[in-house]
Amino acid sequence: MRKPGLSETRQRILQFIHDFADEHRYAPTVRDILKGCNLSSTAVVQHHLNVLDREGLIDRDPKVFRSIQLPNRRSIVHVPLLGTIAAGEPIPVPSSDTWRDEADDTIELTDEITQGKQVYALKVKGSSMIDALIDDGDTVLMQPTNSADNGDMVAVWLKDREEVTLKRLFQEHGRIRLQPANCQMSPIFVDPANVEIQGKVIGVIRQL
Repeated sequence: MRKPGLSETRQRILQFIHDFADEHRYAPTVRDILKGCNLSSTAVVQHHLNVLDREGLIDRDPKVFRSIQLPNRRSIVHVPLLGTIAAGEPIPVPSSDTWRDEADDTIELTDEITQGKQVYALKVKGSSMIDALIDDGDTVLMQPTNSADNGDMVAVWLKDREEVTLKRLFQEHGRIRLQPANCQMSPIFVDPANVEIQGKVIGVIRQL
């Protein structure tokens, strides 16, 4: 990755950015570079980054955390496709072990899309989330989590039904409302003890 005419320090910073992004799947901070390149101060790092930016060797927004990118370089992430989720009436499954240990397949995405997060993918069956621009045959990208804020779109395991569904979640008056994004469908009301959140939607790949 040697760049002709580049000072030794800037060459070292550029190589560090490249190696850090390869290892972590996200950009280093100024303090990461300070430590990794053994420089004297954050002001020195900022100076060298500004020069690299002006010379077109990096892209960055100094006001945005971890915004450094190498132009024309995208890291590919292999996201596991773990099966199907219902956006309609919940799909019965045999046990609470909803997501399989082994992926049906993988999807290649750039790290810009996954944002350095652990992500898995599910195929959507049904049209209850169509007003949220998620239709039958689309693929949702899920971040594993067991908690959610009101209004988050989540994959929910309904323990008593042994079913899983994709809905917006709202906690209200001692119950949980699982709200479809389809004006022709009614919400599902459940006891909080009967709900297990399995993941939160962070992106959609649409079926064209």
